[in-house]
Amino acid sequence: MKLGKIYETAVRKGMEADPRGLPEVYRYMDKVRQDYESLPEDKKGRFDKEKLTNPYADTRLLYGDPDLEINRLIAGIDMEIGEVVLTDRLNEKGAGIDLILAHHPEGSALAQFYQVMTMQADIMAGYGVPVSVAEALLPGRIKEVERRVMPLNHQRAVDAARLMGLPIMCVHTPCDNMVTEYLQKMIDAAEPYYLDDLVDLLSGIPEYDIATKNNSGPKILLGDGKRRAGKIKVDMTGGTGGPKEYMEALVRAGVSTIVGMHIGEESYKAADEAHLNVVIAGHISSDTIGMNLFLDKLESIDVVECSGFRRIKR
Repeated sequence: MKLGKIYETAVRKGMEADPRGLPEVYRYMDKVRQDYESLPEDKKGRFDKEKLTNPYADTRLLYGDPDLEINRLIAGIDMEIGEVVLTDRLNEKGAGIDLILAHHPEGSALAQFYQVMTMQADIMAGYGVPVSVAEALLPGRIKEVERRVMPLNHQRAVDAARLMGLPIMCVHTPCDNMVTEYLQKMIDAAEPYYLDDLVDLLSGIPEYDIATKNNSGPKILLGDGKRRAGKIKVDMTGGTGGPKEYMEALVRAGVSTIVGMHIGEESYKAADEAHLNVVIAGHISSDTIGMNLFLDKLESIDVVECSGFRRIKR
């Protein structure tokens, strides 16, 4: 399968699983195109034209020829300099790896990943939070994440891959969309009554079963196992955690339990004060589910596991 086709598949499958729904995704992309067309010619030259066909700023083909045929890739959650050197070392031993596939963004995708957070307003609106409230609360949190990302040395891993002659790409929000859709459908179908039932349901998923055996499985962070789960929201996409004020807004909209990958301390305190149940399914294990769902869409490519990732086929 060609490298460019892998990238296109990631974007397409991410859009199909986007919790906003395809019409809203296309509306967002139309606005990006309008903004681009309104720019003066000198600024158009500096515009990231990938945004015209890819709504996910944190997903990019970072280095490599799109026409390169990929037969084997190495996949991991964090693929940084150490993993790039590891790949080169494995190839020295005859591994024949054609592509480094990262989940968490690197390079230009890391520098702008906060831009995908705008989708959180639409997701919240889908759960009954007034869109005016969801949009008003979001900009401050986006700016906070932008400030956190700005000083990072974004290009380190990409430069290392380039020097080693290794293609590298990252697929973040599309995978997060896929795991969110997968878990939400499963939970909605199973209708777990108590929080213990919810944890048992999650623990039966292979990636979470592996995490449990490694002491990092699903856990009730706020609430009690005998409490009723009520309306459950899977909160695993949108770049990173949203504003802490979203916790109370969700409760007001009728949500009783969120299932997340992780939660920041401020959001944890806000959820506690709002009496919102919080179940943390696991960060790396949830990312692994998303990557596995994406890899299932690729045509017979051999996968080498590393950096916390384990290949489970469905």
